[in-house]
Amino acid sequence: MPTPVDLDELLEHVRDEESFIRFIKMLGADFANERLLEKMSPSSPYGPGALGWENASIDAFLDAAGSWADSSARYPLTDVTVSNVWHRCAAILLAGKFYE
Repeated sequence: MPTPVDLDELLEHVRDEESFIRFIKMLGADFANERLLEKMSPSSPYGPGALGWENASIDAFLDAAGSWADSSARYPLTDVTVSNVWHRCAAILLAGKFYE
């Protein structure tokens, strides 16, 4: 099984299309790794999975990402997020992992 990647750290390096695509690939790999870990040793159904995934289906993931985007748009964004649409998009996708 591949070594888990720190997605928060990787998010900080999203600056352009290339780094955004790398982020998407690593987010997908993180999800796949969690599925493997969950097959071997299932987590409680009342909390996140082994790698912190709260949303285990594409519809739940996208709903959470969209909800987080709506919610976070109400608050002042950092200079990085405002000036870098690639970073903002990556942050929205990462939120789909944990936002409920």
